[in-house]
Amino acid sequence: MADLKPKRLKKRIFNSWITSLISISLVLLLIGMLGLILINANQLSEYVREKIGFTLVLQDNINEAEIYQVQKILNAGDYVKSTRYIDKETAAKELTKDLGEDFTGFLGYNPLFASLEIKLYANYTHPDSLLILEKEFLKYPQIKEVYYQKNLVTVINKNVRRISLILILISGLLTFIFVALINNTIRISVYSQRFTINTMQMVGASNAFIRKPFLQRSVFLGIYGAIIANIILFFGFYYYKKELLGIIPINHFATVGIVFLLVLLLGIIISFLSTLFAVNKFLSLKFDELFY
Repeated sequence: MADLKPKRLKKRIFNSWITSLISISLVLLLIGMLGLILINANQLSEYVREKIGFTLVLQDNINEAEIYQVQKILNAGDYVKSTRYIDKETAAKELTKDLGEDFTGFLGYNPLFASLEIKLYANYTHPDSLLILEKEFLKYPQIKEVYYQKNLVTVINKNVRRISLILILISGLLTFIFVALINNTIRISVYSQRFTINTMQMVGASNAFIRKPFLQRSVFLGIYGAIIANIILFFGFYYYKKELLGIIPINHFATVGIVFLLVLLLGIIISFLSTLFAVNKFLSLKFDELFY
């Protein structure tokens, strides 16, 4: 019967550390996802801004050589990310698809003009820059009209700034919550061994000697939790790489490496400090106080 007690105690301790490992892994997974979003916040902003573009309506009487020349000049510009030529027939097909009916059959002719669709780099998508570029495009004799959604540009720029601020505030709050969760999880694990700590004190063990196994275990706990979290992150990103393409650069190994390293360091540091504070607390308690 006496032999069963140590086995039960070991089983309880083992179960408490397994629970801690799972909890820490899940929290570190959330920290990794948050870190990836923060590191790529600028990438996300650029991705949204670069969806803004111009539609350059071309003159009806220009030939393909002139169109190619204009397109070549525009592609050479520092502000142009990409250009796409849309002839009259393609424009009619796209509008027919959007409307759901063939408007050319109703009108008897194709009223649309050929055009160039231009996507700009994010640095040139501010309202002031767009006005300057609009005037610059109108200087070309081949271009009849310049069109872009001015209200949409203003809304996007305002929302990008607003979302960036909100993201920083939410990130700070979530980081605090994540650290608190790991801290409480480890404190509960140490709490389950408070009588063991007290017994070691009673037989004359020094505080440093008592702390050592707890701190060593906490470091391994942080490492194992970070490894599990990083594995889940890796397979999650690999599985959803098509959906994340253009928003989060999965193939950018430096960015992914920074996130994985951040998760590992935070796992070790938070686990170590939480264990240190928890053990120190129980080292300072008297025997009677261990029951409360």
